[in-house]
Amino acid sequence: MAPLLEVKDLVKYFPTYSRGIFRKKIVGNVHAVDGISFSVNESEIVGLVGESGCGKTTTGKLILYLERPTKGEILFDGKNAIEIFENGSKEEKMELRRSMQMVFQNPYASLDPRMTVFDIISEPFKIHKHVPRNEWKERVYKLLELVGLEPYHAERYPHEFSGGQRQRICIARAIAVEPRFIIADEPVSSLDVSIRAQILKLIMDLQHRLGVSYLYISHDLSSVRQISQRVMVMYLGEIVEAAPTDELFDHSIHPYTRALISAVPIPDPKRKMNIILLPGEVPSAINPPSGCRFHPRCRYATSECKEEKPSFVEVDKDHYVSCHHYAEFA
Repeated sequence: MAPLLEVKDLVKYFPTYSRGIFRKKIVGNVHAVDGISFSVNESEIVGLVGESGCGKTTTGKLILYLERPTKGEILFDGKNAIEIFENGSKEEKMELRRSMQMVFQNPYASLDPRMTVFDIISEPFKIHKHVPRNEWKERVYKLLELVGLEPYHAERYPHEFSGGQRQRICIARAIAVEPRFIIADEPVSSLDVSIRAQILKLIMDLQHRLGVSYLYISHDLSSVRQISQRVMVMYLGEIVEAAPTDELFDHSIHPYTRALISAVPIPDPKRKMNIILLPGEVPSAINPPSGCRFHPRCRYATSECKEEKPSFVEVDKDHYVSCHHYAEFA
């Protein structure tokens, strides 16, 4: 069966300019996303992990056309999403917008403080006109109950809620248009640990109830392992490893993936952690390293790594890695 979402060779460069009083000149490009390809199937949660600044959020914005891709192709349900957003009719664009939604990282900034919860959740009904006006109230109450809130919360304003409750409101707004695919951009990173588990459980419950697919973006590998069926690891604009969740955590191959997993806290004070410390810092995305982008920080790097870019190859069933020396670590 064809995947619900298919991303092919997606690229996004942000130009950088020289300082000038009257004229600005482009002097380089930030390689935010550089030729990534992946897919998301129906009713699947795919995790996307990596350090801050690696291009995770930009990837999500490109899929929804909140940022215009420099190059590449995005297919949603077999249709060219970029072509629809750029040249499609209003009806085609609205249909695609309904099918793909996003839950943003900061619930404090993504809700209008001057609107009640009822207005926030019912606003998609006004835009997409898929719910008759006389059913708005009943539908809003059902959505609130679905995300673990009470009907009386509909008359309150965002500042009257906790961070976890606000994120529930954001999720209710996202599912108000009955989407098939949701991008969850670090939805629990700004929440207390006790609240994170509740929101993650809500995301999984909604997937089972509604059959919605997710691209779950996070730098928290513990939460990614809890809810994802597959995981992709991103470094400096490129995907360096992708595999089913248990396969990735139990048999990771890429040195960068191994370093990330080694830093995940273990809830056992008697068990010693063998954290792999990476030397140096993440290189500049304006002038990324030649060859393998991880080679300046990799203890196994050779001259081949510095000169030639590794291919993204399948080393086991559904397990892909971008490393010249994968055979030594597999």
